Amino acid sequence: MLHLADAAQSDPLIPTWPELIIGTICFFAVFGILGKMLVPRLMRTLDERHEQIEGGINRADEAQAEAQAVLQQYRAQLDDARHEAARMREEAREQGAAIIVEMRERAEAEARRITESAQAQIESERQQALSSLRAEVGTLATELASRIVGESLTDMARQSRMVDRFLADLDDHGTAAPAGARGASAGAGQTATSPGTGQ
Repeated sequence: MLHLADAAQSDPLIPTWPELIIGTICFFAVFGILGKMLVPRLMRTLDERHEQIEGGINRADEAQAEAQAVLQQYRAQLDDARHEAARMREEAREQGAAIIVEMRERAEAEARRITESAQAQIESERQQALSSLRAEVGTLATELASRIVGESLTDMARQSRMVDRFLADLDDHGTAAPAGARGASAGAGQTATSPGTGQ
């Protein structure tokens, strides 16, 4: 102690005991004041900064989760739109095929109707032509038969039977014409050779 006191007296950088005690008391006083006033503020500031950082991270996570949910919703809507478009295309294709089948059936029915109408008209005109031909042929045959027989054939029943027989003969002659022609040519050949033989 004495040596320290002597050293303090000889060296101004070494504090004396009173200075050392007062300095120590002041140090602890300042440290206590700082510990009671400044440290809580620093801790509160650090806590607030930590809470802000944590809150920002949480908000960022929530925003990312919300963005993911919106993205999933948009993807689901896009898938639904694609399915709806595919369904509409399929319905349009089916409707087009049904319309084609219906138009084809209508065209075929119209073609059948036109064909049947044409056939009926042709048959009607044929019947009219046959009736007209029958009347004309009957009149001509009656006049011709009257001239040949020499009497009037005005009986309608007789006239009708004559016309029918005449038309039947025409049909028979029409089918037997080739054979008759061959027979006539053969007969003509025999007739032509028989005079020479008689001579």
